[in-house]
Amino acid sequence: MSKKPIRVAVTGAAGNIGYALLFRIASGAMFGADQPLILQLLEIPVEGPQKALKGVAMELEDCAFPLLQDMVLTGEADVAFKDVNWALLVGSKPRGPGMERADLLKDNGKIFIAQGQSIDRVAADDARVAVVGNPCNTNVMIAASQAKRLSPDRFTAMVRLDENRGRAQLAKKAGVDIGEVSELFIYGNHSPTMFADFTHAKIGGKPAAEVIGDEAWLKNDYLPTVGKRGAAIIEARGQSSAASAANALVDHVRDLVTPGKIHSVAVNSEGRYGFAEGVWAGMPVKSTANGYEVLTSYEMDDFAKSKIALTNDELVGERDTVKDMLA
Repeated sequence: MSKKPIRVAVTGAAGNIGYALLFRIASGAMFGADQPLILQLLEIPVEGPQKALKGVAMELEDCAFPLLQDMVLTGEADVAFKDVNWALLVGSKPRGPGMERADLLKDNGKIFIAQGQSIDRVAADDARVAVVGNPCNTNVMIAASQAKRLSPDRFTAMVRLDENRGRAQLAKKAGVDIGEVSELFIYGNHSPTMFADFTHAKIGGKPAAEVIGDEAWLKNDYLPTVGKRGAAIIEARGQSSAASAANALVDHVRDLVTPGKIHSVAVNSEGRYGFAEGVWAGMPVKSTANGYEVLTSYEMDDFAKSKIALTNDELVGERDTVKDMLA
């Protein structure tokens, strides 16, 4: 018997990340080659984006994906999130020239308050939410704060792009295949302050630091390269990461729905790893049959603790900026 289709909402669906993402979802890359789905696509309710969304939907039709059973195109949150099993919050307001980060946080806060309320109101009882729109750690905190029906563990934010970047840089430096790099986890914010924890990473099953044999490179070159990779891509191609961000979201969700997978996810810190209560921070999780459990077994040395303290300070600052908006 074929599976019942799941409903998947995507916000900012006609944007660059959305365009790179939707075809991957419809092909089965995110939920599996035997999982039919209905895409419920949200764009801002003005003519240009809505017209672009229609064009994307036409292309999706033209791909004749066997798994794609239907599409809903809308500018209304309650329509997009109605009965969804997954809400992928990709769209957010970008930072404009001369814009202060605090203003960006508050502008996006309004968007994620409204979306959090809508999801809680109309989504399926088993709904799960993945936030990509930046600043994603604080945006997921805001969205989750609006939920009365859905518990905080149903909400996650994406640090998988940082994990993928970090693994790729270690593999390149060591001259090995990407599959040789394991246990590289991202702690903290999805920003240049995040900590790509090379101190526990493995290359071919051996400690990464031992294989690389260059502590100065790891601390002074590797960490800034991973942290500022997004800015380097904007400098190189004139646009922010889209295909790699979409790919990371495919990885993020696919691993969350695959029990036993261990990967980096931004979750409610609950004070773990030295993070303040109430902030949402990247850390290692193990996926379970109906959610995830945070792995708390990694012991941090003084260097790692100092890096986590820095990214925690930034997360606390963001939380304080939007504290008046939280329910």
